Amino acid sequence: MATTTMNISLPDSMRVFVEDTLNDDGYGSASEYVRELIRADQKRRNEKRLETVLLERLRSGDDVTFTMDDVRAEMRRRIEAKK
Repeated sequence: MATTTMNISLPDSMRVFVEDTLNDDGYGSASEYVRELIRADQKRRNEKRLETVLLERLRSGDDVTFTMDDVRAEMRRRIEAKK
């Protein structure tokens, strides 16, 4: 996996918060903490997409049975369509 360096600017209050979090929660670096935050956001967004697909299917009124594989396939199709 390739890594890319990014620089971010934070106000002092946020910098102090990150430093405190690193110390309190045992993160090895700010990068490790930011990666965890991004992963959590990716997971939240994927769950939201899944919920949207499920609700659309339920509201459609179709009595068609669908599986989680069907829902995942639909999510992949929608993600690819946005690219």
